[in-house]
Amino acid sequence: MSETSPHPEEANDNLPTPSFAGRLQLSKFIFTPEQKKTMPPQPLRKSPRLLTSTSSSSTPALLSPSPSRPSPSPRRKSPLKHTLSDEFPSELGNSPSKRKRPKPLPTPPGPLPLLPDAILPNLLLLFVGLNPGLLTSYTGHAYAHPTNLFWRLLHSSGITPRLCLPSEDRLLPALFSLGLTNIVPRPTRNGAELSKKEMDAGVAVLEEKIREFKPEVVCIVGKSIWESVWRVRHGRGIKKEEFRYGWQERGEDMGKVEDGKEGEWKGARVFVACSTSGLAATLKPKEKEEIWNELGEWVVKRRKEREEEEKGSGGGDIGGEVVDEGVKQEP
Repeated sequence: MSETSPHPEEANDNLPTPSFAGRLQLSKFIFTPEQKKTMPPQPLRKSPRLLTSTSSSSTPALLSPSPSRPSPSPRRKSPLKHTLSDEFPSELGNSPSKRKRPKPLPTPPGPLPLLPDAILPNLLLLFVGLNPGLLTSYTGHAYAHPTNLFWRLLHSSGITPRLCLPSEDRLLPALFSLGLTNIVPRPTRNGAELSKKEMDAGVAVLEEKIREFKPEVVCIVGKSIWESVWRVRHGRGIKKEEFRYGWQERGEDMGKVEDGKEGEWKGARVFVACSTSGLAATLKPKEKEEIWNELGEWVVKRRKEREEEEKGSGGGDIGGEVVDEGVKQEP
């Protein structure tokens, strides 16, 4: 048989006797007023978040209370700056990824209107562009796109004494003895739509036009135009070391007349300038200005010489023969 379990009272004889005699003596844990007076004062406990950084050098700055800041007001964009950055992005130095480009014009299904030349006999300078763009064709005025630098470079270089508008293109021959024409009359969205064959076909027409009106100097506005003229004349493409901006050799004069019915004419001196299109980003703005300033120096000098010649001749016509003294010679 198994042993019987001991009695409960006998089983608890080894346990310690409770000190509170079966009850919690709360009176022993209550401070009397006399005891409170004898106790030393205790500092108030504060949260670490309210501690200042000066209390300890190792306290993080995030624990110091930060003053409330007003919510920033939304920035207002200047309408003038926005307009200038849209129209003249290269001058303001905006990156291509941030600047806003104007929306391209839709190409109409039918043929676009052609742009007439602005030209008179015996001009001081004749500009030869590539072909009219869509906006130029729509408006009927040369270099009408707002991103084109043509009119601004003319003024900054001194070729025109003031900044002209595209709507004044027909007035250039009478006002400043400047003319405008293109090697290709057909308007397109950009020059990439023109083939080499179409550009080369326009060289003969351009030569005949120069031979008829006899300007003193022809300014080729764009490298691709001069490349086309070179191909037709030399039967091959121009080499990299053969191309240069600025004045070309006298053997490259355009529109020469040799012992024909129209007499003899040495031809117009050629100056090759960079393209003024907003799509042409090969050269920096400073490099473009340097090229056009070289042409502008000659124009300012030659214009003064013409005025003196007109005074000496009583205001007669001074056109026809090319005056070599005013043109910068090649070394």
